[in-house]
Amino acid sequence: KIEMHFLPDVYVTCETCHGKRYNRETLEVKFKGHSIADVLDMTVEDAAEFFKAVPSIREKMAMLVRVGLGYIKVGQQATTLSGGEAQRVKLAKELSRRSTGQTLYILDEPTTGLHFEDVRKLLEVLQALVDQGNSVVVIEHNLDVIKTADYILDLGPEGGVKGGEIVAAGTPEQVVKEKRSFTGQYLAPLLGK
Repeated sequence: KIEMHFLPDVYVTCETCHGKRYNRETLEVKFKGHSIADVLDMTVEDAAEFFKAVPSIREKMAMLVRVGLGYIKVGQQATTLSGGEAQRVKLAKELSRRSTGQTLYILDEPTTGLHFEDVRKLLEVLQALVDQGNSVVVIEHNLDVIKTADYILDLGPEGGVKGGEIVAAGTPEQVVKEKRSFTGQYLAPLLGK
């Protein structure tokens, strides 16, 4: 990494390891025919299958898959994750712990950039947290997420300085009845209203 003070950093491939991050001797060590560099280059989903006989690794990989991160590389640098991906990594870590049923989770647009199937997986995970007695607050614009909420606070009436007021509050069915709620107007067709 070459730091450029007023420009984005530049990354140069190491001449010794050729970007593998390990020396030749380390790369010669194999597990099931794969070096550490091979493992780090696997997707989380592939690693879950590769390590299916190693419960401690398999469970961590399976939890990442469960929150919709099966596509990321095992060795992907944290700085390259989007905000939503980083939140889901933290969520997977939290889900791996024993639940007390007394935790408040706050997520800021966790579905950003997600495929609709991964949104569905994330919603299942969030519902599991609620089912365990936890509270989940999600700041979100994705209507597929909003329609599943137990309670909505719709802020507006516009964005920025023209917003900040609660224009609607309640269940999704209650919010669609509020004429000033833009969220309610877009939510209505999804609820068959």
